[in-house]
Amino acid sequence: MLLGLAFRHSNHLAHCSRWHPVRSIMDLGSVVSCLNVLTPPALAEGWDNVGLLVEPSPPHQVHKLLLTNDLTEDVLDEAIDTGANMILSYHPPVFKALKRITQKSWKERLVVKALEKRLAVYSPHTSCDALANGVNDWLARALGPSKSVPLRASTSLTYPGGVGHLLEFRLDPAGNIMSRLNGIQGVSVCTSTARHDGDNGTRVSLSCSQNALVEVLSILSEEPQVYNSLQLLTLQKPPLVDTGMGRLCTLSEPVSIAAALERIKKHLHLPHLRLALGRGRTLESSVSMAAVCAGSGSSILSGVPAELYLTGEMSHHDVLDAVAEGRSVVLCEHSNSERGYLQELGGQIRQALEGQVQVVVSQRDRDPLQVV
Repeated sequence: MLLGLAFRHSNHLAHCSRWHPVRSIMDLGSVVSCLNVLTPPALAEGWDNVGLLVEPSPPHQVHKLLLTNDLTEDVLDEAIDTGANMILSYHPPVFKALKRITQKSWKERLVVKALEKRLAVYSPHTSCDALANGVNDWLARALGPSKSVPLRASTSLTYPGGVGHLLEFRLDPAGNIMSRLNGIQGVSVCTSTARHDGDNGTRVSLSCSQNALVEVLSILSEEPQVYNSLQLLTLQKPPLVDTGMGRLCTLSEPVSIAAALERIKKHLHLPHLRLALGRGRTLESSVSMAAVCAGSGSSILSGVPAELYLTGEMSHHDVLDAVAEGRSVVLCEHSNSERGYLQELGGQIRQALEGQVQVVVSQRDRDPLQVV
């Protein structure tokens, strides 16, 4: 199923990149369409705010896209200074609802200035957290060669066959109720003759979409004997292979905690990390299994059976819990666990847009915390 999804994505990307075959420019709608295919909003967490967040009045053409981990006022000025028409901010700058757009807060000023300067703003955030070859797979490579699987798998974007419910009931005798059910869009009916308690009857299996469910139940309720024999199953969307939050990494060869720290520093281009050694562990203790989660990892990593956790940030008490369980925790600060991925994401976007839009990574985006 994942291969089918990827195939559809590649076809769509090839199609959307042909909309402007000559000019090195694309309209905003075309760019957003391609980004939505590359980083499907349906993969994002329900609490997140992803997709197109700021849209200048049409028509809006994009010839330069600036990537940043956080959209600060300094990064917005960089976009203006460098002639960008659109910003992709990994973290959504508009997250909580804004009740007014004034000059009072810096996030309100971002929206005002982006619209004044005709800059579109898009955020993929947890869509990229879940993606195969997304931010968590990039972060997992900091540990060296390993086999990794999602800690919490994402589900398919659609139900198999487009149906979400299965209904089974006994119908005796078969009457016009069947023709009414067959006439509903999103309904598929299969019947079989069977004997129940010595009586002949028709056993009906019916699959239907969420939209058709209410109408189906309304028709069946008109026949009490039918309705009383009803069994209703709600189908689950199957998991997507290699797609989901966090990663559990089985290292190809065990390494010491000290060696793992050096690998992580090199991968993230950081001189320092924060380390909490698990109870009974030393820097020479071996690591064969590690769990990673870009950003804030507490909710995803809690209780995962690994010798080492790698994430951007965790609360004090969550770190204490992990240490008490003998698990070492490496913290590199929230945005440091994500920022390096922008280079890879930028390359994927360039390929998807086939060079019709210039894609650059911000030079002014940086983690707000520093060691002094």
